[in-house]
Amino acid sequence: MPELPEVETVRRGLAPVLEGARIVRADIRRANLRWPFPPNMAARLQGARVIALRRRSKYLLGDLDTGESLLIHLGMSGRILIATAGAAHVPPGKHDHVVLDLMGGARITYNDPRRFGAMDLMPTEAAPTHRLLAGLGPEPLGNGLNTPYLADKLAGRRTSIKAALLDQRIIAGLGNIYVCEALYRAGIAPQRAAGSLSAAEVDTLVPLIRRVLDEAISAGGSSLRDYRQADGNLGYFQHAFRVYGREGEACVTPGCAGIIQRIVQSGRSTFYCPRCQS
Repeated sequence: MPELPEVETVRRGLAPVLEGARIVRADIRRANLRWPFPPNMAARLQGARVIALRRRSKYLLGDLDTGESLLIHLGMSGRILIATAGAAHVPPGKHDHVVLDLMGGARITYNDPRRFGAMDLMPTEAAPTHRLLAGLGPEPLGNGLNTPYLADKLAGRRTSIKAALLDQRIIAGLGNIYVCEALYRAGIAPQRAAGSLSAAEVDTLVPLIRRVLDEAISAGGSSLRDYRQADGNLGYFQHAFRVYGREGEACVTPGCAGIIQRIVQSGRSTFYCPRCQS
């Protein structure tokens, strides 16, 4: 499933085409994805102008001049494709479920073979209380994530630091790949109790979370299985993984003789170096 860097990469690819554009035709080609589409979705989108395209956690939000916002979640295999103005528009394919034609000739297509994605429409002012967004923690790239905040949230917790960082109520948008990579860089073992981290360790961890995410966004995300950028290209941060997916390989830290190990925590694969992380 796309994580924060992949969703942010898609947002950045879509924004120049969508922001300020008017939707002249909305073709909703099935009744549902993971859940049913909202009532009269095509009519509510048609004629609307996209004021802004933003991201909250792993969700895209398109704010419309109608006072509503379109929420999009890519799920396991969702992709948003752009056909720019002047490009030939081929007929929608089997897995092209939502097609938006924009004034000026561009076309935006939501493609999702597994249909685990989701779309919804809501009043823009009510977005923070939407069932998928309410209760989310601060964005990891924003000022809301800082050492005092995270230290307070981790204090006294017996759950593992890996599980705590994946808790969307603590930090919004962090996923399995980037938690593994951030903990490796911070030298913190993923099995450690969250409440056992010292203030110094938390102070080290916070900027490393941001750095890993920033590097991944700059690389266009990580292409594992179905992920593509909005322009159809692959992301390539997976080539910079230091631990994720590298079970049995040598640790990349100079002078470390450790071998990357894989364990399962809460049903998710965790990769780490037993020598570098303690």
